[in-house]
Parts: sequence; C-alpha cells; structure tokens
Amino acid sequence: MYEWLILAVSMVLVCAAVLAFTNLRHRRVAEDEDTNETPDVIEYMTMMVGVVYAIVLGLAIAGVWEARGAAEDNVRREAQALYEVSQRVDVYPGPVRDRIRDEVSDYVSHTVAVDWPLLTDDKAPSAEGTALLGKLRTDITHQSPATELQAQAYQPLLDHIATADDARHARNQGAGSTLPGMVWFGLLTGAVVTIGLIFTLQIRRSGRELLLAGLFSALIVFLLFLVWSLDAPFGREGTDAAAPFLDLFPAAVAQAAG
Repeated sequence: MYEWLILAVSMVLVCAAVLAFTNLRHRRVAEDEDTNETPDVIEYMTMMVGVVYAIVLGLAIAGVWEARGAAEDNVRREAQALYEVSQRVDVYPGPVRDRIRDEVSDYVSHTVAVDWPLLTDDKAPSAEGTALLGKLRTDITHQSPATELQAQAYQPLLDHIATADDARHARNQGAGSTLPGMVWFGLLTGAVVTIGLIFTLQIRRSGRELLLAGLFSALIVFLLFLVWSLDAPFGREGTDAAAPFLDLFPAAVAQAAG
C-alpha cells in the first residue's frame, strides 16, 4: 500500500511544481515577449530529447521486467522441485517418508518466514536455509532403495533436489536492484530535463496547456515509479512473489506465519 502512496504523493508534487513554475514564469514574462511562436530549433531539440529519453526509459522498463520474470521463474522451479520431492517420496517407508516431508516443510517455512524478508530488504540469505536444504539432500542420498519402486524414484528425487538447489542459488543471486546507480542517475536527470523542456515551448496559463503539462509530468513520474517498483525482483514488501510456495505448501506457509 505504501508504494501507491509514494506514487500519489510524487505525482501531486511534480504536477504542483510544474503548474507553480508556469504561473510564476507567466507573471515575470516581459510585456513585449512574443508567446505565439517558438523557434523551430527549440521544437526540434525538445522532440529529440523526448524521443531519446523515451527509448532509454523503455529499455529500463524492459530490463527490470525481464529480471522480474527470471526471478519468478526461479521461485517456481524451486517450489515445484520441492513439491515433486514431497510427492515422489511416497514410495518409501512411512517413517522415512514423513521425515523427508517434514524436512521439506521446514525448509519451505524457513524460506517464506526468514529468507523472504531478507530478499525484499536486499540482504544476504540466512545460512540456516542452506543447512536445511543440505540436510534434506543428505537424507535422500543416504536412503538406499529397498524395492523396485524406490529404485525408480531414487534418481528423480536427487535430480529434483539438485534443481531446487540451483533455483535457490539463482534466486539469491537475483535479489536486489537490477539497475545500477548510474542508470538511475540518468533516468532521473533525463526526467528533469524532459519536463523542464516544457517551459522552452513558451507554455501559457490556458487550461488546455496546463492540463497537458500536468498529464505529461504525471506520466513521467508513473513510468519512473514503474521502473522503481519492478527493480525489486521479489517485491518491496510482503511475500507476494512467494506465491508458488504459498500454493504448493499451504500448511508449511501457515506454520511459518504462525
């Protein structure tokens, strides 16, 4: 919810600043200034700056969107691999089956309750999650198949654990901001320049011009907010990005929440 509050406040502040500056400039304009025509070179420069900034902004949105998609895919692979482990272990004896399923639940609970807040805060994951997954791998590896069904399930179980481990490493490496600080400096500077060029077109205080200036400024703010929001692959708050874990392991997630 606080993200939408940030967006609303930012849009209001930028629009208010543009409108206030327009009114201030109109009051200080010289009486003999011709506001009916704008030099062609200024219109051309304004158009070119807007086009270049639109390209850069579009590339930034595409980059953070791709990173968000890759992060979601890693989470889905990890959750699905662990779910397959909990299902395929059904061919083992009751005590072994229950122990492995409990270890899967413990790992999922720890991931959602402990590791996820660390991911959203751009911090390193806890060592306990690695230990829990290592314990699960060790138990499955050391469990010798006693029947034909167990022998058929043994290698797929190891493969799914390897997939979950690989997805976990990819998830941890994909946490944090996607765009470097230099790109953010360029985006913010470009936004200021692009909005500032509105005033080189000799905008006046007519309702139509003020409306267009406000809408244009609000659009720039919204697009920057979109980049900022998507720049966190696992979200800015909550566990919404952990939806695969929530869907496949509702009991473990409820235990973590409790």
